[in-house]
Amino acid sequence: MAHIAKIFAGRAQQVLQVAAKQPQLAPRFYSAAANLEFIKTEVTGENKNVAVITLNRPKALNALCNGLMKELSASLDEFERDRSIAAIVITGSEKAFAAGADIKEMQPNTYSKCIMGNFLNDWTRVAKCQKPIIAAVNGYALGGGCELAMMCDIIYAGDKAKFGQPEIALGTIPGAGGTQRLTRVVGKSKAMEMCLTGNMISAAEAEKSGLVSKVVPADQLVAEAVKLGEKIGTHSQLIVQLCKEAVNTAYESTLQEGLKFERRTFHATFSTEDRKEGMTAFVEKRPAKFNNN
Repeated sequence: MAHIAKIFAGRAQQVLQVAAKQPQLAPRFYSAAANLEFIKTEVTGENKNVAVITLNRPKALNALCNGLMKELSASLDEFERDRSIAAIVITGSEKAFAAGADIKEMQPNTYSKCIMGNFLNDWTRVAKCQKPIIAAVNGYALGGGCELAMMCDIIYAGDKAKFGQPEIALGTIPGAGGTQRLTRVVGKSKAMEMCLTGNMISAAEAEKSGLVSKVVPADQLVAEAVKLGEKIGTHSQLIVQLCKEAVNTAYESTLQEGLKFERRTFHATFSTEDRKEGMTAFVEKRPAKFNNN
């Protein structure tokens, strides 16, 4: 268990450095937004504490090219540094969240180029974000699009959404988590069926299998995802990040390792002002006022 303790110490130290949230009174658009080609960004919600990143390659059904993924990573860097942002929503259009990776860009690749360039290694920024990320999926989430959604912490789907890993029909396999994250979420049999046939599943089936946590009408999807982000934003950002780490540890480790990590993280919350405030507010029957310390 020594390595688990070491992992916890590093993660906890990083998260415990989060400072007080800075209130923002007006809508904000980021300075880099004017230079974005493949995505759009904005900050929304009643308290202007939810960032929305919209994939914006409509003619290509939001196919994930290197340029888009670089812009997405840079925007996540910026939102993660912004202490006023409590949660992030990633969405696309009603027609497509992302219909896959950009096949035209990928087609000329060779095995040696993939190995020497460590292809797709820099596509994992979403999975490494400390702040909660909600995928709001309308339309097609196929291949890399499905993988991108699974890198997020929570998936909300529009009622016409479609999920799938069709790489097998292109003579290849998923390369950004499709065989790994999907199996952990929906189980071996369903993951095998999806990956070996390339068949799509509906939003309703995705919810039934545990891939999606909620299905809503397509025109209400982003609003519902923002509402979820706002609910998360009512809690301590510090504790939210610790809790996210604990859930991710369950996803990636054995039960005993996860239980040890959870217990030590629980213990660590007793060193925070927000834990003291939360319990004191409960005892005093008043709303808690968290300061992210």
